[in-house]
Amino acid sequence: MPHRQLWDLSPPVHAGASVFPGDTPFQQAWGARIGPGCPVNVSTLTLSPHTGAHADAPLHYDDAGAAAGALALAPYLGRCRVIHAIGCGPLVLWRHLEHALADLPPRVLVRTYERAPVDRWDPELAAYAPETVEGLADRGVRLIGIDTASIDPASSKTLDSHQVIRRRDLRVLENLVLDGVPEGDYELIALPLKLTTADASPVRAILRALD
Repeated sequence: MPHRQLWDLSPPVHAGASVFPGDTPFQQAWGARIGPGCPVNVSTLTLSPHTGAHADAPLHYDDAGAAAGALALAPYLGRCRVIHAIGCGPLVLWRHLEHALADLPPRVLVRTYERAPVDRWDPELAAYAPETVEGLADRGVRLIGIDTASIDPASSKTLDSHQVIRRRDLRVLENLVLDGVPEGDYELIALPLKLTTADASPVRAILRALD
């Protein structure tokens, strides 16, 4: 079977990795190191579940919502469309996507950066307009993703787009790296961890070329 090309959508996670202001920065401490009497390295990680590429669980925006460990895996695996809205401004509007909406698969990832700022926080990040999320849901989309830290503006206190995905029961991936990914359809693989009480989960998000 010929090898199918892969695109890694996951930003690097390390001590200098950018996090949402006020969130827990990544830290790693060594509990054991290889040496006399110790055959292994063992570390302890401290991080927010919103670190790097991640899947928000409904618990993140709804006190009665499901935790990450209860999420069905099917939305995070399967046919997906990458749509470019590079330089769209503060909000991804319907007009930014309408050139690529024919025969939509149930997963849509939007690329807003020419080059994602993986080494710094971007307070001007692009977000989904809530009416765009509604329109995608109306067309049968079950998962949306974006190459910024949130589907809502960084300064938002109402999280209007998160409230749309709550009401429409959509799933979401944030903080993806879509640099160099052409528009088109792919297979998405971005499975959340079975964190039974967490409000989100890191994912190792990849796209695979279709057969």
